[in-house]
This record gives sequence, structure tokens and C-alpha cells, in this order.
Amino acid sequence: MIAELLIARNPEPESTLPFLIRVPLGPEGLVLKTRETWPRTSKVYCHRAEGWPPDAEVLERLAVRTCSRRGPAIDLVLERARENRSQIVVTRARGREMIFWQSPRTAKQARPNVTLPGRRAAGQVLEIVVDTAEKYPYAFRHQQAVTIRRRLPAGDYAIELDGAVVAAVERKGLEDLGGSLLSGKLTYALAELAALPRAALVVEERYSALFKLEHVAGGQVADALAEAQARFPTVPVMFAETRPLAQEWTYRFLGAALSELRDHAATAGAQGPLAPLAPLAPLVSAAPPEADDPAVDVAAVRDWARANGLRVAARGRLAAHLLRAYRDAHPPHG
Repeated sequence: MIAELLIARNPEPESTLPFLIRVPLGPEGLVLKTRETWPRTSKVYCHRAEGWPPDAEVLERLAVRTCSRRGPAIDLVLERARENRSQIVVTRARGREMIFWQSPRTAKQARPNVTLPGRRAAGQVLEIVVDTAEKYPYAFRHQQAVTIRRRLPAGDYAIELDGAVVAAVERKGLEDLGGSLLSGKLTYALAELAALPRAALVVEERYSALFKLEHVAGGQVADALAEAQARFPTVPVMFAETRPLAQEWTYRFLGAALSELRDHAATAGAQGPLAPLAPLAPLVSAAPPEADDPAVDVAAVRDWARANGLRVAARGRLAAHLLRAYRDAHPPHG
């Protein structure tokens, strides 16, 4: 029997998802309500249906070449030349299941055309600790790093220095970010991250995607995110567009944090007290001439200066060069 992808009209007239699809996965198949019959221009939101109706109005029957599940994704390849590949991604947000149907074209819209570098982060091979709660963690196969699984006190990925976690990164998908912000769950996670010397939050999407969320108000999520950043300024939030770029940024951030903290620890003992600076000698004595030599006849000095064509003020303190010239002209008698 040839496996088929069945597309039918949703018999629920008031549903916002007007179509049904039956994916040939498992003995009963996976039945989903969808907004479109194929993800042509954007990802299509789906929701599980109770079952395939016996009197379904079938719109299309498409022969399936392969249908297999890999982790949270179901890869579907049809027996046709165009629009033959798609993927159904099953995830969770705010404690409930979220399903999206995407094609290579729609996935490419958010995928920048870049080649990731292969150089080491801060010139070192990292040992990255991955939290055991991460169901589908970054593998860092492209980066020069090794991973170990361990329960982390904060974040999803971390590095250690002298046996202690010193930097961590929390990873979020877009739907999970929105749900955890509005529920307040992310506030507790950020508080734990802020207690570390270095920490960050990386999001596998563009910032603009916040305003395209299906079931929450984008402005409300943006406000909650801004409030969280203002409350925890030591935990930056990085929107990395795609999962590969988020993994790359996580790798670079952890490498830079480890290098900076290691250098700080190495120079901590060299910052002893500096020797006090010697006081600067005055360039010219600021004491008034009259105080130095009370016997000086100021009026006589002024008269002598005028008689010799030297400029002198009619009142106020005498200039030092006039006093020196006057004393040179009138040496004391021994």
C-alpha cells in the first residue's frame, strides 16, 4: 500500500484552521488541523485533531516517498518534482504543545547566507557543560569544543574555571521565550544567571519575530522583555536569527568569558598598593614679596621702575621680576 499525505477540509466550520492533514506516521497516522494546505510563504501553525473523520472531504492525495521522525521534527518527502519536501516541528511553549509545518523555502527566509568560521573561540578548545534538562542540545560539532552532560545551577550551556561554573548561556526558541516571559518563569532564570560572573540569553530568532507570534500580543512580549533586560542588565539578550547562529554565538561568548575571567584571575595578585607620588615642587614661589621681606619699600620700587622705563602697576602686588631687578640694582651694604 502506498503511503499518502491526505489533505481535507476541516468539518468544524468555526475553526480558524480550515484544513486537515493526515501524515502517514505510525499505525493511525498523525492528524493535524492547519491553516494552509502547504507551507509556501511562511511557517504554518498546526494543532492536533481528535482523529480523521470518516466522511472527510478529501482535497488532495499525495504519494509519500519517506516520512520519518528525527527528534522534535518529522521529515516528509513527497513523490513529486516541486514542493516535495517539508518538515513538521513539534515543540512546547507555556506548558502546551506547539506544532509548525515548514518547507525549505520558508525556513530559508530566516536563514542568513553565511559561512560560519572554524577558528577557535579565544584561541582555545572549550569544554562546555550542557544541562541534562536540554532535550535537543547543541552538539558544537562545527566548533572546536567538547561537551559533557551535567545538571547546571543556571543556564543551558556553561563553562567552568577551577571547578566552578563561571559563565552560562540560557537558550530560548521564540515561542518558549514569549511564554516564559509572560508567565514570569524567565524572571527566575535570569535572576539565577545574574548571580554568575558572566551570563547571557540567546534567542533562536530575529527580534522582529516577536511581533508575529500567533497567540500572544507582540507588544506585550516586547514590554516584558524590555523590563527583564532593565532589571537584569548584566545578562545581555542576543537574537541570533537561527539555531546554527545561536549555537555559534553561544560558543564564542563562552570562549570570550573564559578567557577574560582567566586573565583576571591571573593578574589579581599583581594589583598591590602603588607607592605614593612625591609632591610636586612649586614652579614659582607664591608667597607675596612683602611677606618675604617686610623691609622692602614698595613705593620706592615703583618709583625706581618708572624712572628706568619699566612697566609697573599703580597698586597691588609687585611682580617678582621687578623685585629681583630692584634688589640687583640695590645690593645690601655689608
